[in-house]
Amino acid sequence: MYRYDATDKQILSERVTQFRDQTKRFLAGELSDNEFLPLRLQNGLYIQRLAPMLRVAVPYGLYNSTQMRQLAHIARHYDKGYAHVSTRQNFQFNWPHLEDVPDILADLAQVDMHAIQTSGNCVRNITTDQYAGVAADEIEDPRPWCELLRQWSTFHPEFALLPRKFKIAVCATRDDRAAFQFHDIGVELKHDSSGQTQFDIYAGGGLGRTPVIAQLIRADLPWQHLLTYIEAILRVYNMHGNRENKFKARIKILVRALGVEAFREKVEKEWDYLRGGENTLDSAAVDYVKRHFVAPDYEQLDDSSANRELASQRMESPEFGRWLDKNIHAHRQPGYAVVNLALKPTGISPGDISDSQMDQVADLADEYSFGEMRNTHNQNIVFADVKKSDLYALWQALTGLRLATPNLGYLSDPICCPGGDYCALANAKSIPIAEAIQRKFDDIDYLYDLGPIDLNISGCMNACGHHHVGQIGILGVDKKGQEFYQVSLGGNMGREAAIAKILGPSFAQDEIPAVIEKILDTFVELREAEEHFLDTYKRVGIDPFKERVYAKAG
Repeated sequence: MYRYDATDKQILSERVTQFRDQTKRFLAGELSDNEFLPLRLQNGLYIQRLAPMLRVAVPYGLYNSTQMRQLAHIARHYDKGYAHVSTRQNFQFNWPHLEDVPDILADLAQVDMHAIQTSGNCVRNITTDQYAGVAADEIEDPRPWCELLRQWSTFHPEFALLPRKFKIAVCATRDDRAAFQFHDIGVELKHDSSGQTQFDIYAGGGLGRTPVIAQLIRADLPWQHLLTYIEAILRVYNMHGNRENKFKARIKILVRALGVEAFREKVEKEWDYLRGGENTLDSAAVDYVKRHFVAPDYEQLDDSSANRELASQRMESPEFGRWLDKNIHAHRQPGYAVVNLALKPTGISPGDISDSQMDQVADLADEYSFGEMRNTHNQNIVFADVKKSDLYALWQALTGLRLATPNLGYLSDPICCPGGDYCALANAKSIPIAEAIQRKFDDIDYLYDLGPIDLNISGCMNACGHHHVGQIGILGVDKKGQEFYQVSLGGNMGREAAIAKILGPSFAQDEIPAVIEKILDTFVELREAEEHFLDTYKRVGIDPFKERVYAKAG
């Protein structure tokens, strides 16, 4: 992973000093709320429903055991003993005191972490596949390109006050696990016929009030021009984005208003000024960053022998076999596996992890995965480099920590925003809905029979729970001062990107488990063979589900 140099460390130290003075002046009444607002947002600090919320940047989701232990320390000493994994691969603390935030930032800086540009109208955390660098279906490791984008965009003076927040994702796999088509800019890495790296650049995607699938703006972009072309897109957005209405300020609205051809024309014209300039990449710059992402010291292992041992252990323990089937992902290195730690046990807010768990996970990462971890878009954690011979021992340890639920990608593994329990923007609570569904559908064999189903829950139209792209999506809405929930079906955040369709009128909170049951019963009746939910939905459409859910009894 990228290691900070002396310049990086100095920047973080100076930022902490600046914010400490800004916070002191605000608490003393020398800065107004409006004056302090952009200062705190630039440092990842929100004012939520009950307390401030601090979002900690985890670039492309990657961090090490030393950083995890510091996060555990912060959770224990400045918060309520836990942290939350967000859908942009970051960490969030929901209960810090404002006067403690400068100290938290100082503690983060000690381990090369920060909260810079995790909020505000700027380029946010660059995200990618949580299995980057180890995935068997990967074209090329996207993390060096993510790091180049991170360094270029951080503190970029022209893009510190954009019309609205701006999100970039990089995909380098055949199966899209970065949801790049639902970002302001989506970068798809590929190789040309000679093996040279190229990019297809998409723009204008996003969720929120107006969900839109991004459109291809430039195909076959040579790697040397990655930064200059993205800068051209951002310049066009900065000049022409709507600054009068925040609901129409995202780049997706601009692309739709201009039309993709006119937008592309403006970008190409702007690129004419930038192409070949100082941000044009060369081999030396790329190679410097790539040296931070070399493969760890893998052992040369007998994969066949390791698989035979796993087969024997599977026979002895069906529970271990289930975990292997559901929570393990293929690794490109023989004898190794990718392990997903499940942060969705019933009764715990999806994505939450306690300080004690964090400390123990850091120890396990040191023992089993070269001391590194990744956060996922689905609010779980990954050990990317585990020897297959260690899987049984690791499973036993994770089981004791309640981090080994074998449900990855199933109904009881939802994406869920904090909702009305924390967020001042939310129309309704999200966490109780997730728990009610988990409790209703707690038969793991039944969930396996259903097959993988993406359940996404948002407390408001800002769509932090990505309900628009859930195969089953749930949105909290306000209905005459009461919390109600709108259900949608058919979303897809993968390669065949699709936006879900609203089923019909909304439901009261206590109705949601029964509504989901009717949807699943309809699926079971209509599916063919071992057809997955989304395939059945595509084949039969939304009407059979709507008829069942809204049918009047008697």
